[in-house]
Amino acid sequence: MKVVLALLLASNSLLLAPAPARVQVSAKEFSYTLSRLRVHPGRATVELVNFGMDPHDLRIERVGARHIAGLPVVAPGGHADLTLTLRRGRYLFWCSIANHRRLGMHAVLTVR
Repeated sequence: MKVVLALLLASNSLLLAPAPARVQVSAKEFSYTLSRLRVHPGRATVELVNFGMDPHDLRIERVGARHIAGLPVVAPGGHADLTLTLRRGRYLFWCSIANHRRLGMHAVLTVR
């Protein structure tokens, strides 16, 4: 009986854990559009969807930090996602392929 109760309590705590926030990054030549501009701190899933005709990737860096996370190159029509923990601050998103960033493939996500 105690084992069953412990299993029920453990499964209920998993059900109560908040789902990660989701942010979709739509890529086209040469722009990024975020599905939302703000999220709360914590786990978040960032999805890159390539609606363009060229391959694109995604780099993510919190302003003031050195670590850069990212997604690999996504072919036209493809998508990829990454789940990470976001702290308060501003996060820069950009495409690191060739000169795509300079041409406008960048965006900012605020976490607060």
